[in-house]
Amino acid sequence: MTVTVGVLALQGDVREHVRALTAVGATAVPVRRQRELDAVDALVLPGGESTTMDKLLRAFDLFEPVRDRLRAGMPAYGSCAGMILLADRVLGGIEGQQTLGGVDVTVRRNAFGRQVESFETDLDIDGIEGPVHGVFIRAPWVEEVGAAATVLSRVESGPAAGRIVAVRQGPLLVTSFHPEVTGDTRVHQLFVEIVRDTV
Repeated sequence: MTVTVGVLALQGDVREHVRALTAVGATAVPVRRQRELDAVDALVLPGGESTTMDKLLRAFDLFEPVRDRLRAGMPAYGSCAGMILLADRVLGGIEGQQTLGGVDVTVRRNAFGRQVESFETDLDIDGIEGPVHGVFIRAPWVEEVGAAATVLSRVESGPAAGRIVAVRQGPLLVTSFHPEVTGDTRVHQLFVEIVRDTV
């Protein structure tokens, strides 16, 4: 079954997500307007700048329509800034910053530090065979996980050892890292399988 996955195209790694989704057999389309949102089975919220994306969602009159679709059960995947947007609670956000919510987690914005402290490491992710190379760029991490959410991956070594970096709750998937920039499409494959199981 072919599914149509939208990529929120207001800011961030839009082309990279479209390329990865297409590679795993989904029809991938950019989403900037409600009519485009209405035509998709699922949505990817890409890496970028979470505060800017929050403002742009409201400027494009997409904040409420996306939140309504999420509450109605639309599958969604958020990487980095997208993780922040899908989290129920955010630490370190700017005044007035809002999230779409849906995943019962508390995330800390820019938890791994500034751009110069970006790093890469291999990760074990539940549901994916073999290590996945994680690229962390000014990334958040998950501080707390509620009962409804399931931890899929933690950093295994280094200063951030033990930090939670991938979580799933029903049809919602979030990662601190950017699989769209590595050429490894297994995280996108996992998400497309979630979408197929949901729609």
